[in-house]
Amino acid sequence: MNRAEKAALQLQAVAVLRMLKETRTYEELSELTGLPAGDLNRYVNGHVLPGIERARTVVEDVGRDALAAELEARVAFDEEGYVDNSGVVFDQPFLDLVAPVAANAFGFDRPDVVLTAATDGITLAAAMASYFDARLAYAKKSKETAIEEFIESRQRLTSGIELTYYLPAKAVSAGDRVLVVDDLIRSGETQELLLDITEQADADLAGVFTLIAVGDVGIDRARELVEAPVGALTTFE
Repeated sequence: MNRAEKAALQLQAVAVLRMLKETRTYEELSELTGLPAGDLNRYVNGHVLPGIERARTVVEDVGRDALAAELEARVAFDEEGYVDNSGVVFDQPFLDLVAPVAANAFGFDRPDVVLTAATDGITLAAAMASYFDARLAYAKKSKETAIEEFIESRQRLTSGIELTYYLPAKAVSAGDRVLVVDDLIRSGETQELLLDITEQADADLAGVFTLIAVGDVGIDRARELVEAPVGALTTFE
C-alpha cells in the first residue's frame, strides 16, 4: 500500500466513524469499535487520523457491519415480496461509504470498468467507479440512438419473459478488468446477462458485488459462474 492509498484508507475510516457518531455517544462508539472514546473524539473532529491498522479495522470490520445494519433499517418489503430500497439507492453519500468498505471487505482488485444494469444499480456503480477511479458502464433494455455497435445479451427468464440488455461496444474493451455491481440480486438472471456481456467483450472479471441478496439463489449462482470474489453487503431471506 503506497502513501496515497494509506491516506485514503485513513480518511475512509474517519467518514465511517462520523456516520456512526451521528446516532451514538462516544462511549457507545467506543463499545462498538473497541477504540478509546478520547481517540474517537479526535478522529471524528479531524484533529488526527487513525493509524493504518485501526483504519483497516474500522473500514473492513466495523464499517461493514454498521453499513449492513443501516441498509437493513432502510429497506422495506411489501406483501408480495417486492423490495423498496429507494432509501439507499437515492442516498449517494451513503453509497460513497459503501464503496471502500466493499472493496476492502471482499478483496476486489481494482477494475478498469464498473458495469451495471440500468437503472437502480447506477448510483452504486457510480460510487464504486469513483472509489476505484474506473470507468462506469451500464447496460440498458433498449438501444441508444446514434450508436451503431452494441454488445447484446438475451435470456429467457423462468417466467417465460425474454430479457435483453444492450451495452455500447466501446464501453468495455478486450482485456479490461470488469467489476459487475447491482443494487439487488434475487434470481441472478440480470447478473448472468452482465457476465455474458463481459465475456463477449473478451474482458476479465474482477468480481460481482450487490448491496442486497434476497435469498441464496442468485448469489450462489453468481459464485458458481465466476472465479473472482462475489459479495453482498447484506442478505434477506
